[in-house]
Amino acid sequence: MTIPAAPLLALDAIPDGGFAEVEALVDGEPESLVLHRDGGEVRGWLNVCPHAGRRLDWAPGQFLKSREGLLVCAAHGASFELRGGECVAGPCRGEALRAVALSVREGMVELGTAD
Repeated sequence: MTIPAAPLLALDAIPDGGFAEVEALVDGEPESLVLHRDGGEVRGWLNVCPHAGRRLDWAPGQFLKSREGLLVCAAHGASFELRGGECVAGPCRGEALRAVALSVREGMVELGTAD
């Protein structure tokens, strides 16, 4: 299914190697998303830990990153790799964050896929 692109924020608003939180409509529902920038590429997931359904950030838009480069859930310490969002340590090992389709076009991060 092709999702029409919807602008979220400027790519430069996310530090390279860092995270940002945005609110967006996903499947018609308002959701908090966590975005991770790796150079010119951005990956995104619902801001929900599969362990207990709580937000991943410790304060709005503030995420923990381990020395190993993993996204760490502030509530129970579950650790997620940043390529596919798989939990590699903690209470939900083997589960994964729910990915959202993103694209970068003309310096803007967009929800959905570019045509």
